[in-house]
Amino acid sequence: MPDDIRPNQEPTATEPHIGPSHQLPPPKRSTGVRVIVWLVILALFALLFWWVMHHRAAPAATGGGRRAAMGGTVNLNIATAKTGNIGVYLDAIGTVTPVYTTTIVSQVTGVISQVLYREGQLVHTGQQLIQIDPRPFQANVTTAQGNLDRDTNLLAQAEMDLKRYQDAWARNAIPKQTLDDQEKVVLQDRGTVKSDQGTLAFDQVQLGFTNIVSPINGRVGLRLVDPGNLATASSTTALAVVTQLQPITVVFTIPEDSVGPLEQQLRHGKALNVDAYDRSETTKLAVGKLEATDNQIDTTTGTLKLRAMFANKDFALFPNLFVNARLLLKTLDNVVLIPSSAIQHNGDAVYVYLIQNGVAHIHNIKPGVSEANQTQVIQGLNDGDVIADSSFEKLQDGSKITVSKQTLLPSNDESDAP
Repeated sequence: MPDDIRPNQEPTATEPHIGPSHQLPPPKRSTGVRVIVWLVILALFALLFWWVMHHRAAPAATGGGRRAAMGGTVNLNIATAKTGNIGVYLDAIGTVTPVYTTTIVSQVTGVISQVLYREGQLVHTGQQLIQIDPRPFQANVTTAQGNLDRDTNLLAQAEMDLKRYQDAWARNAIPKQTLDDQEKVVLQDRGTVKSDQGTLAFDQVQLGFTNIVSPINGRVGLRLVDPGNLATASSTTALAVVTQLQPITVVFTIPEDSVGPLEQQLRHGKALNVDAYDRSETTKLAVGKLEATDNQIDTTTGTLKLRAMFANKDFALFPNLFVNARLLLKTLDNVVLIPSSAIQHNGDAVYVYLIQNGVAHIHNIKPGVSEANQTQVIQGLNDGDVIADSSFEKLQDGSKITVSKQTLLPSNDESDAP
């Protein structure tokens, strides 16, 4: 009899027999608990979504960010479209390049006796900079001059003898050979005199090379030699460097697509202005004229090199200084101008807020060239139209507005000024 069956009791057909090798399966989790868990998760997601949307919309629904749709009036600045003139510019990065930069080297070998310039000094053409000891070269000049004097007198003596021989030959007192010989002696002496003259001139030039002068007007650089140094004729070591500052040029490049419009202006014989600005494009350094263009486009960069000339009276342009060059290609007269800050963009659409009867309306325009915070309006506005110039984050189409300040565009004279 099994141990788990009590005496006087038999197992029924409805009760399973439970033995040591049979275990009851674990009870299944209730379906209601799963539903509650999923409801809690969905509630958390809904709460998070509400929090994010609430805080994203909060700036637009509070304080100064309240939209016109909420019934508020937008306080803003306005500007008036005005007919005026505007320049079409080609902008480029340029380098200040001197017209002349002279590196002075010695033409003779000798000891430097004096350095007569100050570092950074402005010098003029012919001003003495360096003196090389002239005594050896002066001695050569003296020798050459003595040789010339001797041979000149020998030539004079030969010419006197020739005159006597000619008179004697006329009286048949001497043979013809003696006269011919004397004529050749005179020619030889004349050649010797010319040779002496050349030697003297050469020695005088060499003597002049000991006095080194500036070949141009300009500024001399830092001192490169000192008294007592040996200057060598065959050396490429510079004794001084002089750079011309007035006038001076700026070399810059324009893209090849702009070459056609530029050539069209040059064919008309126009003198094109070029403005030079500093690196930050805030300060105008100088105003000059386009001097020349290169004769070919650089195929590696697709650009054409130009040179502009500047008087540089105040020395604002320094050699090798990087500047922003602005070439005035042409001037558009009697066009509608508005502040560039009033123009808004939405994808490909360009628009302004046109003010009519105290209400702002979105108005599409077609802008043109821009210059000095002004933009040409090719299509969409007329002279005298009033537009919004601030508070764009608050504006909508149909917003009511109040005027805080009016922006005034420069006059025609100011906009045309270089």
